[in-house]
Amino acid sequence: MIVKSPVFKNRVRKVPKSFSWIDHRLVRDHYIERCTETQLALYLFLVCVSDSKGLSFYGDKSIMSLLHMDSQSLNQARSGLIRHNLIAWQKPVYQVLSLEPVQHTRRSGTMVSLANILKSAAEARND
Repeated sequence: MIVKSPVFKNRVRKVPKSFSWIDHRLVRDHYIERCTETQLALYLFLVCVSDSKGLSFYGDKSIMSLLHMDSQSLNQARSGLIRHNLIAWQKPVYQVLSLEPVQHTRRSGTMVSLANILKSAAEARND
């Protein structure tokens, strides 16, 4: 087992009164892999500034200034996050959404030949 020890013991993070979090499922369930760098910057910003319900009232001009984005970049980032079901937006309100559980399929444990897989696919296509 790996023993973890802080590199800087005098700089260990403490949970402040005004606290936000990033759900670890963002990485584990591969949401992060679907997003561009600009989308992730906007998502991080919204997580940091949102209230306990995930709501933020920051306007586009403020967001563009703080994140060094132009309006086209902001619009594309926002659209991407909406498409990935990470945020909702109804001007002027942003909402960071709860992450939906990912359905993990379980393997049956039985081997199937490639011929049977292709046969099943062909039959499904003909239906």
